[in-house]
Amino acid sequence: MGLRTKIGLAIAGTAALVSVVIGLLVHHRTVDDQFTAATGTIGDRLHTAVQDRAAGVDVAGTLINPPDLPKPLADAVAAGRWGVFLDTDRRGEQWLWAASGRDGDVIALRRPYDREAVTVRELDRVLWLAGGTGTALACAMGLVVATRLGRRLTASADTAQRIADGDLTARLPLHGKDEVTRLTRAVNTMADALAGRLTAEREVTANIAHELRTPVAGMVTAAGLLPPGRPSELVQDSARRLRELVDDVIEVARLDVASEQAEAELCGLGDLVRKAAAAGAAGQGGVSVDVVRDARVETDPRRVERIVANLVSNALRHGAAPVAVEVEGGVVRVRDRGPGFPAEVLASGPQRFRTGAGEQGLGLGLTIAWGQARVLGARLRLENPAGGGALAVLDLRAALSEE
Repeated sequence: MGLRTKIGLAIAGTAALVSVVIGLLVHHRTVDDQFTAATGTIGDRLHTAVQDRAAGVDVAGTLINPPDLPKPLADAVAAGRWGVFLDTDRRGEQWLWAASGRDGDVIALRRPYDREAVTVRELDRVLWLAGGTGTALACAMGLVVATRLGRRLTASADTAQRIADGDLTARLPLHGKDEVTRLTRAVNTMADALAGRLTAEREVTANIAHELRTPVAGMVTAAGLLPPGRPSELVQDSARRLRELVDDVIEVARLDVASEQAEAELCGLGDLVRKAAAAGAAGQGGVSVDVVRDARVETDPRRVERIVANLVSNALRHGAAPVAVEVEGGVVRVRDRGPGFPAEVLASGPQRFRTGAGEQGLGLGLTIAWGQARVLGARLRLENPAGGGALAVLDLRAALSEE
């Protein structure tokens, strides 16, 4: 049940409760007032009838020792008091009785109480009509208020989700001075602060990577001049790995630049994947490419190569051989036989500078592949299939060429 429905039901329920309470109060107050007025009138008439009886005058309508006198009145007269009693006969008609004693006789008056009953019924009908109309109007007004409030809250939630998805330019207009406006202002302030921090992080990351590129390149060149031997190979491998990490950091910084767009070209996906898989394997064995059905796609080949190469490299580094790469139409699947992706990666996607327990590196390979797929407008899905291992699926069917 949404907030709009809850607010509407709460307002309607409150209006209905208020209508019922007011109706009950008015009903009981009217009944009491009617009975009090009728009691006073018939009491005055009874007093006059008793005086006339004492003077030997019989007044029309006066009952002397009536046999159907209600028992409460008979008991009151027997005790030396006078009283008034509202009685209902066998036909359901109401009668108002008044009785008093005089010289051993019971003097009583009786009149129908139907006029007051009709008045109460009419009053109840009006109260029900007014209460129903008021509840309906309150429900309609509640729905209007709840709808407006719900729209504003939904807009705030949608903007917050857009910010969480990476759109740091999303903002909400400010209207009014209520609590929702305060929430809107807080969301906008959060977006501004987040955008500033991420911009600073990107600039620092890019500057550090660019500053490191030159000395690392010199280190790689110097390592290549070392005499052959195992120590030289270790130094060369470490220098090459450091250069790859610097390139990865620069690539991540480029992904964060919103103005960078993919340069589309028409190319064969099968050949592109074979080339990228060979680059990702870097001379290692255990990687096979199977083109089930080739396709021509209109996309940025450099980015596709980087995605597939990173997926293959990640499968060899964090998974286990053999790594099978399959091309079917516009879909590329990369599967290894390792322990599978960590649960946090499957839940929220890869995140830079964070790896699973027991892994090495900065966690940039999958991050770059994920970001490149987003720039291409493609879908990259990560899962752990039932047969074991890890499976990455790159969906490029949106870029399939119609030629």
